[in-house]
Amino acid sequence: MADFEVAAATSADAFARLAVELHDAPGVEETVDAVVQFALQALNCTFAGIALYVRGSQPEVAAVTDPVVGDVFGLQISSETGPLITSLRERSTVLIRDTSEDTRWPEWAAKVAGLGVRSVLDVPLATGGGSRATVGVLGLYSPEPNAFGEDDEAIAHILARHASVAVASARHEETMAQAVDARKLVGQAMGILMERFDVDGDRAFAILKRYSQDTNTKLRDVAQQLIDTRKLPH
Repeated sequence: MADFEVAAATSADAFARLAVELHDAPGVEETVDAVVQFALQALNCTFAGIALYVRGSQPEVAAVTDPVVGDVFGLQISSETGPLITSLRERSTVLIRDTSEDTRWPEWAAKVAGLGVRSVLDVPLATGGGSRATVGVLGLYSPEPNAFGEDDEAIAHILARHASVAVASARHEETMAQAVDARKLVGQAMGILMERFDVDGDRAFAILKRYSQDTNTKLRDVAQQLIDTRKLPH
């Protein structure tokens, strides 16, 4: 078997193991941690990290293998400029062969070079089509210039596809779990109101909903407060 065939078989086996690990991950945090640790093994990078879009807010640092990645991300999130932001907004891969020579984001690049990062490869995490399908970005970093070749880019894109699906799935499962918890809380709170005021379920739910609207508080939070304190919010 030729060398490239051996390498391909090894990569396929490694990604198969990763797929199982991501499937078994209990939540988003564990999922992204598994992805960045795999990146260190599969790619020619020294540091790796993931930034994720959070609904209604800026991207947030979700996982890093070294504090320097948090600094690299933070400089871009605070200024809203840099390869990470471009990758997020345009759903495009951004390669910087040498931060000491790149002219697209000179101020950021100079700071990052000062942190000891010379090569940057940002790959979008996206599912489906359309800009809203962007999940986040996988950032890969090396203290060596020209660290990332075509093979690294190809593997990074495969890893990003695995990560995108896994993160989206983990988020969905967490959302579903939260919805189930909310229904349980509301049900408990309704039971308290039904017993205390001798009302039926529809009336109890209407009371909770009214307090939620009047106090601009989520329904589950109103229910939780009633369960904890036996009092409705003022």
